[in-house]
Amino acid sequence: MGELSPLDRWFTAEILPHEAALQRFLSRACRNRAEVPDLCQEVYVRVYESAQRALPSAPKSFLFATARNLLIDRRRRERIVSIDYTQDLDALNVLVDEISPEQRLSARQELRRLAHALDQLSDNCRAVIWLRRVEGLSQREASEKLGMNEGALEGYVSRGVRALAKAVFGTGELVNQRASEGREKESDDECNHG
Repeated sequence: MGELSPLDRWFTAEILPHEAALQRFLSRACRNRAEVPDLCQEVYVRVYESAQRALPSAPKSFLFATARNLLIDRRRRERIVSIDYTQDLDALNVLVDEISPEQRLSARQELRRLAHALDQLSDNCRAVIWLRRVEGLSQREASEKLGMNEGALEGYVSRGVRALAKAVFGTGELVNQRASEGREKESDDECNHG
């Protein structure tokens, strides 16, 4: 074999000594460890081709920056959906769930009923429902924020949700509504203003 070119000598002296570190870096960043040798070779090709134009001033940094950029490029390519796949979507005859004008109107009406019912709740009951169901606070967090014990808070939640369900879905939607109406009347009055 003949003498190595200056570029080959540079590559052997400045890049190849970092192979173990490069493989560790790639194996940490790569999902499939079987791809690491191929990725390593691809990094070497990119570094070598770039060095043909101009030798980098910091070879180790350049090597790892190239590896990082290669991984970024691969991830970007993984996210791209081929146009060939999207052209066949019409052939699949997939039904698309679209909201009809009637469904939209019904949803708006339910939302108005819910907002009106929420306005009818007492201040404490409305605050509890808001913190628990809208903001998603835990029972403990809501009780601490409102300065009430968890038992009282739990009562407000159940009475408030029941009152809101009655307002939005009507009395026909609730199971055993009539049987329990007498017992609930007193507790519901604690949550309702009027």
